[in-house]
Amino acid sequence: MAPDADDAAGGSAPRRLFVYNGGFLTQRRLRRALALSGWQVRLGRPGPADTVAVWGRSPTAHRGERVAAKTGAGLMRVEDAFLRAVLTGRDGAPPLGFLLDRRGVHFDSAQPSHLEHLLATHPLDDAALLGRARDGIARLRRAQLSKYNAFDPDAPLPAPGYVLVIDQTRGDASVTHGGGSQALFDEMLAFAQIEHPGAEILVKVHPETRAGHRPGHFGSAHEDARTRLFADPVSPWGLLEGAVAVYTVSSQMGFEAILAGPRPRVFGQPFYGGWGLTADENPVPRRERRLTRAQLFAAAMILAPTWYDPFCDRLCSFEDAVAILEAEVFAWRSDRHGHVASGMRLWKRRPLQRFFGRWKPLRFEEDPRRASAKAAALGCPLLVWAGRVTPEHRAKRLLRIEDGFLRSRGLGAELIPPLSLVTDDLGIYYDPTRPSRLEHLIAASPELTPSDIERSRRLIRLIHDRRLSKYNIGRADLPDLPDGRRILVPGQVEDDASIRLGTGDVATNRDLLARTRAENPGAVILYKPHPDVEAGLRTGRIEDASALADVIVERTDPAALLAQVDEVWTMTSLMGFEALLRGKPVTCLGAPFYAGWGLTRDLGPVPDRRRARPTLEQLAHAVLIGYPRYHDPVRNAPSPPEIAALRLAEGRLPHPGLGNRLLAKAQGLLASRAHLWR
Repeated sequence: MAPDADDAAGGSAPRRLFVYNGGFLTQRRLRRALALSGWQVRLGRPGPADTVAVWGRSPTAHRGERVAAKTGAGLMRVEDAFLRAVLTGRDGAPPLGFLLDRRGVHFDSAQPSHLEHLLATHPLDDAALLGRARDGIARLRRAQLSKYNAFDPDAPLPAPGYVLVIDQTRGDASVTHGGGSQALFDEMLAFAQIEHPGAEILVKVHPETRAGHRPGHFGSAHEDARTRLFADPVSPWGLLEGAVAVYTVSSQMGFEAILAGPRPRVFGQPFYGGWGLTADENPVPRRERRLTRAQLFAAAMILAPTWYDPFCDRLCSFEDAVAILEAEVFAWRSDRHGHVASGMRLWKRRPLQRFFGRWKPLRFEEDPRRASAKAAALGCPLLVWAGRVTPEHRAKRLLRIEDGFLRSRGLGAELIPPLSLVTDDLGIYYDPTRPSRLEHLIAASPELTPSDIERSRRLIRLIHDRRLSKYNIGRADLPDLPDGRRILVPGQVEDDASIRLGTGDVATNRDLLARTRAENPGAVILYKPHPDVEAGLRTGRIEDASALADVIVERTDPAALLAQVDEVWTMTSLMGFEALLRGKPVTCLGAPFYAGWGLTRDLGPVPDRRRARPTLEQLAHAVLIGYPRYHDPVRNAPSPPEIAALRLAEGRLPHPGLGNRLLAKAQGLLASRAHLWR
């Protein structure tokens, strides 16, 4: 919330907020954001100490305006914040944040709004705030995020060198109250054509016009030999970066043009005009301050909005709001054309449908040739479980799928559905014989921004403090452990692909234990069998483990165990990565995804191509934030990794159904036939 006491929520008791528009009652997200901001939505007649809420300058706003004027109540105007959702409100998408303004409304230049007040009077000189702003601009550009996000960032853009004229919807309040009119739009287009006689003129069509919801100010009558309407759903960032000039009346794209680089020529009076960052045809005389891009962004995106986290039902920071939007937008961009899925066991299909079928249902086809042909015919990606990819799986875009690294509370072999999955268009993380998408992310991780690193640091702290691991099972109470230098040796499933593909001379649990003992004769060796092996579901049991290990710790919580050891020796176990997150030295005798980057002692065959030297926070960002996808089973929606971590820590997870539990028991009786369900 903004720091201005006149506008920010204050006091412990909710203040009464009277409304006369049904949306304040029916839109749950709006009501929760208001309640969490200290407002109690009411019907009836307010008193002088109360406040009336209206939606911006909407057609129904006059109801509340009249009541406020008659009763002496205060007036608060509510509008969407500048990052909204994937789709528009008319497509049914709820907003991510709001502007709660008791001074005016940001697009109405007749009087100063709360946002204008911030821009005019707030010091905007705090180094931390401006650092957040610069990082925020970089993050939106990298993720290609805008107010509405139903576009493909990889869609082809026009050849650079055009002039961009931005249309808006006819009758929109931001036009009528921002000094706009049809005549002004016509004048703007004429200026663009006259001032750039040899250039192509692109008239950017508004997303709601493209969707058929509302008309714009330009139509086919405005096109000529070098002027054309442009409605392709491309990235606004890419479109702005290719423009030699940008013309707008009051569109938010003018604000984004400032962030993207081109200095927009502004014909109306939007909130971002008049601060020295635009060429203003109709400047607002009272706006005399000169601001930087970071200062403008800090006020508009960090200080002024009220951002809402629907996963935790709380108000949140700008950065948390971006993380939520990133997850939703990535899912839409990846899944909107649908997928054909192959190599998926029956029990996995329902969780996969939740992950990937939000926008268009998955089509399952087991036969590799038929699946490949169907994907080609539909022009969509082919999803294949990584361990079941065959040479007959051929597709223009083949994505290998595997479980993520914060998976569940329970084993996959017990048919517990995952909260995270990874998709890889290059290889798969556990196969060091070829590059993977994770390798590329790790190699590029030194280029992450300071806010990326801080986010990674917070996630590491959350995992450490909440004692999280991949499966989050086992007893937290440990047996008495001998004193001395304790080395943890995690057992693995010996027929696992990471062992087959990522090990050399040491490729069995017994060999790993023997090598660890031979090189550390005076240490206390703790051996932890793999949970799937303990459950009798996979291979890897050591009959004489007690001859090589001082203590065999069975059915133990990995996080509790890692807290009591000094280092870890492993082949390719994920526990090596979990140990790194907890600051423990790790020795690798294989080539897991986290080896070869300078953070582990590597005694195994590590690929030479792993040349980058990331920090732990950079590695963790690639592994836990950049690579996986997360799905929240509580809201049944794509989520950021932090939400998955909180669900695992706090227990708010649906339990598997009776069918899954019975099937898991049957698996235990048929452990030697694991290929039937893996």
